[in-house]
Amino acid sequence: MLIEYKNVEIRQDEQIVLKDVNFSISEGEMIYLLGRVGCGKSSLMKTFYGEVPIYSGEARFGEYDLAHLKRKQIPYLRRNIGIVFQDFQLLIDRTVADNLMFVLKATGWHDKRVMRNHIQEVLSQVGMAEKAYKMPHQLSGGEQQRVVIARALLNSPGIILADEPTGNLDIETGDEIMQLLSAIQKAGTTVIMSTHNLEWVARYPGRNFRIADGIITEE
Repeated sequence: MLIEYKNVEIRQDEQIVLKDVNFSISEGEMIYLLGRVGCGKSSLMKTFYGEVPIYSGEARFGEYDLAHLKRKQIPYLRRNIGIVFQDFQLLIDRTVADNLMFVLKATGWHDKRVMRNHIQEVLSQVGMAEKAYKMPHQLSGGEQQRVVIARALLNSPGIILADEPTGNLDIETGDEIMQLLSAIQKAGTTVIMSTHNLEWVARYPGRNFRIADGIITEE
């Protein structure tokens, strides 16, 4: 089991966000988090990588006990997770390749030749091999999101967290991103995605978790 939560309660600023959270997620699954803005989707995702603490209950991510996570464990935990943001969060003063190089350096890579080769590999995987030396502002929204997915794949994570990854894209471009995420999932990486777009849920089936009134239920 990759992730398992039992009777978990999540709070932020002493306010209960989610309660009685019980689910398990296996390797290679496509998971959708559905619900209105502010229902707790992002807070739940943040507990997976230690940004929001577990208030009570049992929570595990692989070998990590999220309910008793030590600060020194967090960087190692996060190497197992790739994060895809709705608003890209690319460094605007660096090329595509340098954005990815920054992440590799920050996560302990050292050999420049190996790093450059790896960057080309992940850019090829997302169809952006020819854009390595472009600046973010020279790319379309869809291209920027492909770079973000490449960045998320750099350390071969067991899980990709995608927080409304198509929210700022038109339907056609959004569908291209969904095809890419679906291919990554079919290759064996777990994808957990929050979305409002039920068309994606229908077109790229997975397990659906609905969040409402502080409770998570599987549909």
